[in-house]
This record gives sequence, structure tokens and C-alpha cells, in this order.
Amino acid sequence: MRTETPVTVYRKDYQPYPYDIPEVALAFDLAPDATEVRCTMHVQRRPGAGADAALILDGEELELVSVGVNGKALPAGGYELSAHSLVLHGLPDDATVEIVSRCKPSANSTLMGLYVSGGNFFTQCEAEGFRRITWFADRPDVMSRYRVTLRAEPQYPVLLSNGNLIATRQLPDGRNEVEWEDPFPKPCYLFALVAGNLTHRETTVKTASGRDVLLQVYSDPGSETKTEWALDSLVRALRWDESRFGLELDLDRFMIVAVHDFNMGAMENKGLNIFNAAYVLADADTATDANYEGIESVIGHEYFHNWTGNRVTCRDWFQLSLKEGLTVFRDQEFSADMMAHGMDAAAAASARAVKRIDDVVALRAAQFPEDAGPMAHPIRPESYQEIGNFYTATVYEKGAEVIRMQHTLLGEDGFRAGMDEYFRRHDGQAVTCDDFVAAMESVYVRQHPGRDLSVFRRWYRQAGTPRVTVTLEHDAAARRCTVTLTQACPPVGVEKKAGPDYVKAPYHIPFAIGLLDRNGRALPLRHEGAVVDTALLELTTQSQQWTFDDIAEAPVPSLLRDFSAPVIVDYDWSDEELALLSAHDGNPFARWEAGQELATRQILALADARQAGRTLQADTAFIEAWRALLTDPKLDAAFRARALALPSEKTLAERMRLVDPPALAVARDFLRAELGRQLEAEFRQAFDDNQTPGAYSPAPVPAGRRALKNLALSHLMAAGEQEAQRLAEQQYATAGNMTDSMAALSSLINYGQGEFPQEALTAFYARWSDNPLVVDKWFALQAAARSTTVQTARELMTHPAFTLRNPNRARALIFQFCLNNARGMHHPDGSGYAFWAEQVLALDALNPEIAARLARALDNWSRFVPTLRIPMQAALQQVRQHEGLSRNVHEIVSKALEFAA
Repeated sequence: MRTETPVTVYRKDYQPYPYDIPEVALAFDLAPDATEVRCTMHVQRRPGAGADAALILDGEELELVSVGVNGKALPAGGYELSAHSLVLHGLPDDATVEIVSRCKPSANSTLMGLYVSGGNFFTQCEAEGFRRITWFADRPDVMSRYRVTLRAEPQYPVLLSNGNLIATRQLPDGRNEVEWEDPFPKPCYLFALVAGNLTHRETTVKTASGRDVLLQVYSDPGSETKTEWALDSLVRALRWDESRFGLELDLDRFMIVAVHDFNMGAMENKGLNIFNAAYVLADADTATDANYEGIESVIGHEYFHNWTGNRVTCRDWFQLSLKEGLTVFRDQEFSADMMAHGMDAAAAASARAVKRIDDVVALRAAQFPEDAGPMAHPIRPESYQEIGNFYTATVYEKGAEVIRMQHTLLGEDGFRAGMDEYFRRHDGQAVTCDDFVAAMESVYVRQHPGRDLSVFRRWYRQAGTPRVTVTLEHDAAARRCTVTLTQACPPVGVEKKAGPDYVKAPYHIPFAIGLLDRNGRALPLRHEGAVVDTALLELTTQSQQWTFDDIAEAPVPSLLRDFSAPVIVDYDWSDEELALLSAHDGNPFARWEAGQELATRQILALADARQAGRTLQADTAFIEAWRALLTDPKLDAAFRARALALPSEKTLAERMRLVDPPALAVARDFLRAELGRQLEAEFRQAFDDNQTPGAYSPAPVPAGRRALKNLALSHLMAAGEQEAQRLAEQQYATAGNMTDSMAALSSLINYGQGEFPQEALTAFYARWSDNPLVVDKWFALQAAARSTTVQTARELMTHPAFTLRNPNRARALIFQFCLNNARGMHHPDGSGYAFWAEQVLALDALNPEIAARLARALDNWSRFVPTLRIPMQAALQQVRQHEGLSRNVHEIVSKALEFAA
């Protein structure tokens, strides 16, 4: 089997499909080894399409049984059939096309199309999985109304599809038959089917307009006790979308189904969301606080897609961020509102800041490196070889930041007006990112006569992370402060091949700034006719200046408050100024940011010392800044937990000229231990003060207390104190929830002494061996442990519970080791990279989409120190040269090698 020759698809080549397919009837005779699908399409030639335009239908891994047009079967010579398409010529302007085909769900390891998991049938059609179910125009701009008939043996009593249930009956042969109808046109990527033996939890709620709607969560029998949080989250999402955006559920029911074999987190199929079980099942014994938060967020995300993605969808896959960036922004806002619900103003502001911090941490760890590497692309890419490779942090998380900037520029009321206009213009259509910006611009120009969003649109077509250099000049005699912002964004990724004449244009950057005096008090700023604590500066050219009067002394700038744009700030604060901001800044995000910059400087200095062979020593001023944060009674526990968390190795790597992960790991570990030693009394006090006795609750306040308590425990354990190990062992033995249990176990296996850590690991598996999601946690904990080597990872792969065929299990062990174990993965002997190559190829033979995501682990190989760079490059070349490589993996490794930094 030879590697398939990749074909590059370009956005500029988009052409409308020559046919409308307004109605589709699908009939499934479900069987694991051979499912027969009868697809009946009403096909209409579009105005302007040529009379000789062929009907080209996509298909993969299908067996064709018959083709008919207007009730007449076509002979074998009446159509063209290839491995990937079925082409019909000479159709009348209006026709009924009927295709009967077979697929093999039980043999489908790609988990795209129709497949079997746990003895049940499931589908995944985004982006191009529907073509594995039947021949069809598998593209998002072909929107149809679907009527679906499902027939199956009695062992599959639950038969679900999109929309509303129309009929159920038992057939003479004993099989069950059901009919579903979706009244709303949708692209085929939103089609879904579930059949099997499932249980469910349900509730009926009344929508804002007074309709009763049924909400259901389906899962394996015996797991219904773990779906309460998911159903409650769905109710909260429904209510929030009604109140925040005026958007109401448009169907009679909304269903969520949990499956353990799933490539993604979840899928927003119209009315029938299929979810990775990790984002549905939860109880106090088996799910952590992060799991609870993730479930609520992902359920909100997929529910919100009902309007931002389903009712208005993408014209083509280049517009993916149209739905994903917008919906990530919406789920971030939903989570922030849920975290702040019921709190007073100050507590709510802190809760929302915690959510903002978490989102920015994730962005910087995943998207900033992507923007700086060979896979760098705009949020609306210009080309791709495999669309599955573009479900990226850039499209999702940076896409959300681009939406958030529009929200910042328009304000809450203006953004809501823009959303209303977007739906008024485009409900029921497949549209582009430009259409969304145009709706927002219609409001912006009313707010700001003479201005528009023409410069802002560059965020959609240029890649990379802009750097904004800030210069501050103070004129004491004039009592005036002048702020100069200068932006730059050099070519990245494929842009480097555009030639020496390629110049990127300036972005429209909303840059929020505050000024503090030398005692940490906020200075009032006169800006655009108002006196404010925070001024929003709109940088639209390469360099601009703003002046602020009545500033008596040189101020300390608080920059990019609330992370108002996805940019990197260059400003030369002194350590004393950062300490002042960390202690006094009234903007919680900026206060956190100042502390993180202090910690970053400290860890990078330690990494330099490690590389140079010097003795490591922590700066006293940094320790004192951390002491002040840890003991500040005005800060709630959740915020302190974020403020005291050391920057991740991935974030730190972006600040190194040549990346050296082992040196960073040693530096972070040293600082963690040194903080534990020097602040032992304070961390012990935080550990004691933030216990959460009583019944478990995932609510923000107790979750924040657990986060701070467990952070304190990890520092105490890193310091190597015997008393700390006693605390960890006691917490593990008595933990009443998975959050505390996992935190104690993590500290023990990373820093513990003696036999107890291994005994605890063994006991943990014995207790939870029948729970797949907890076993995933068990694998992940060991894969990322400080002492885990390639040999350890290989030994874990021989465990009876491990399988590469399950994406969650592969992510828990292989991905965790390759992405989050700096010592093991980046050993100088190159064994980690050889292991990576081996697993990429093994996964590629089973599931190319998952393999491609693992392949991204070496994207930025050329930025590493030479001792690591050389074996990384060899591993990439080994994978690219492999016979039979999928398009998915071939695109990733080829770009990594060709467009290296």
C-alpha cells in the first residue's frame, strides 16, 4: 500500500454545488457486519448550472448495490464508480435519485461514518464521515431536510436520529422500526444515528415561549447515576442561551448520547449530540472538579451549536471558525457566568477572572506554539490537504479570541445586536466568516461613525501572533503620560514561502490599559470623553500614540487587561514593578499576569543556570512575592490557586531561543521544591484552611478551595518533607472525592518515598478497573510522572487494560507521555522520538485522525537545542517515508519538515 498522493484544496477555488438536494430519505437495515442503506434524494439543478453538470457524489469504503433515477434502475454503464465517487450524467432538472449501498460498521476502526462501539451503533460525520455511510454530496453547503427510518434486531431497542420522533412499530420479522424527521435543513455532517441497548435520564422543561421540550441523556445501562450533572448542565445551557442571546430550542426534544469510542470531545448533530463519555459521566467518586467543569462547558458548547453552527452553518470547511470560534466564545461566557452565578459583584468579578485565566493558559500552551510553528495558519485557512487536520487551537481558541475582540469593541449590548442581525440575515443558510463580521460591522459603524472593521478582517486571513511593543514616556512638568503601541507580526508557516516581497498588514488590536501610581493605586484616565480606570486603545496601524493628562508621576502600566487581544506584549517592567502589580493591580487578570511574568523570569533564569552548570538558587524577592499572594486574605482560594501555579513548560518554551524541555523541567521542579521549603508554614496553613468537609460539591467555591489545598500539598511534597508525605497518604486514604484522591496520588507518585506510592497505584487500579474513565486517569497519571521513561511507557502498553483502538486510552497513555513528559519524551538518546514515530504509525493504520493529532507533538522540532533537534528530525523523516501513510499524517509531518522555523 503506497502513501496516497495528497491533493491541496484552496479556498479561492470554491464553487457552489450545481444541485440542490432539498429532501433526503434514509432507510437503514442495521447489522454490525453489513448495514444496508437506502438513500433517496430529491435533486434539483441549480439556476445557472450547466445542463451537462454531473451529479458527483462522495463515497468511501462502500459497496454499491443499485442506483436508480426516477424509479428506473441504471445499468452498470449508466454511471461512473470509483473508490471515492459515484458520478451520474444527464440528469433531468428535477429528479429522484435512489442509491442502495452497504457498509461494515464493525470493521470501521476510523470511528468516522457508521461504526460499532460496545455493541452499539454510532455515527460521526464531521467533517467528511457521511461519505462512509452512503454516496452523497458530502460538503457543508448542501443543506437538506432528512427523514430517517431505522430497522434493527430486538437487541437494539433504542433507535435514535435527528429531529422529532414520528413513528415506532414492530415488523413481522421481529425487528423494531422507527422514523425520525428533522424539520430544519442541515448539511450531512450534522446527520446522526444511534442504535443499541442504552439507558437514559430525562426531564421536560418549558422554553421561554412556553413550549414543553424533552431533554434526554443516554448512556450504557448501569451508568444512569452518573448522568445527573450532564442533564442539569443541559438545562442550564438552554436557559442561558435564552436569557443571554434570546435563542430558544427549536425542536420537541434534545438528546445527548455517551460513547466510549470517539475521536472528538462531542458532536453537535442536530438534536442528537453524540459525546465522548468523558464529557457526560460524572459522580463525586469517579470525576474530578476539572471533569465537572469540562462536562458543563462541552455540553454548553454543543448545545449552543444548535444556532451557531446548525441553524447557520459553514459554506465550506475554510469557514470552520465561523461556527467553532463563535461557539467556543459562547461556551467560555456560559462557564464564566455559571462560575459567577449567585455571587456578589466582587466575588463574581474574581470568578470570571479565574475562567479568563484558565482560557488564556490553554491558549498560550496550545495555540501560541502552533502560531509560531510550521502548521501556523489563519483562523480561516487558505488551503488544506486533509480538513481533519484543521480542527486546531487556532480555529477554535484563537477563533474565540477574535470573536471576543469584536465583543470588546462593540460592548455587550452592541454584540447582542450584531448577533441578532447575523441570525436575521442568515438563518437557514451556509455562510462565511465575512458574513459574520459584516453583521457585527453594521453595529460598529453606527457606534463609531467614520470607522469600520476593514482592518479587523485581517485577523481572518493572516497567521501568527502579533507582538505589541509598549513605550511609556512621562513628562513631569506637563503632568502628561504618552503611551506608544507598535505592532509587528513576521511571516510564519506557509507564509514564509510567499517570497521576500510579502508583507503582512497591521491588525486592528483592542488593547486595554490601566496606570497605577507607585503605591499601587489606580490612576483615573481621561479617554474618549470619559474618566475610566481602564482605557481601550484601538491600535489599527503599525504604531500609534495616546496621551493621558494629570499624571503627576511616572506610572506603572497595567497592560492588556483581561487579555483584550491574542498578542504578545513587550514591555520592560522591573521586577519591583511586577511585584507591585502582582500585589495591587485592580484588574484580576493583569494581577495574575504580573505574577506569571515574575515566575517566568525566575524559571528561565534557573534553566539558564542548569544549562551552564551553575548552582540553582531562587530569588528572595520572588519568594516574597509568592508569600504575599499566598497569604493575602482578600483573594479567594480559586484565584490564589491560579496565581500561585507556575507557568507550564509549554508556555515557558515559547520564551526560550532554543527549547530545552529537560532543563525547563529541572528548573520548574527546583522552584516548586524551593517554594515548598521556604513557604512551608504558609502552604501548610493553606492546606489546613482549605479543607472541604461534608458532601462533595463541584461548585466554584469548594472547587477553588480544593485547588488551593492540593497546590499546597504538591509544593510540600516537592520539598521532600516526611510530614508532607503523611498528609498525602492520609488524604489519599480518606478522600471523599476523586479530585482529592487524584491530587494525593499524583503527589505521591511524583515525589513520594518508600513503597506506599506503588501500593496506592495498584490499589487504585484494583478499585476502579471496571470504570474506563477512571482507568484512563490511572494511565495518564503514570504516563506524565517524573520518573516515567520510554521503557515504563512500553510496559504500561502491555497492561491488559490498554488498547490503541480506543482514542481515550491512547490519549491517556501515548499522548500524555509524548506531550506532557518532558524528561521521558525528550531524553537525549532520542528514544522518546523513536517511540513517538512507532506509535504514530501504529495509530495511523487504525485511525488516521487520532494519529495526525499525535503527529503534531514534534511540530516545532527545529526550535529545540541541537542534541534534541537532530533525532526529532530523523523521527519525522522516518514517518514521512513510511509506505501507506494516510493523508492526515502525511500533511502534518511534511509541513513540519518543509515549513520549519
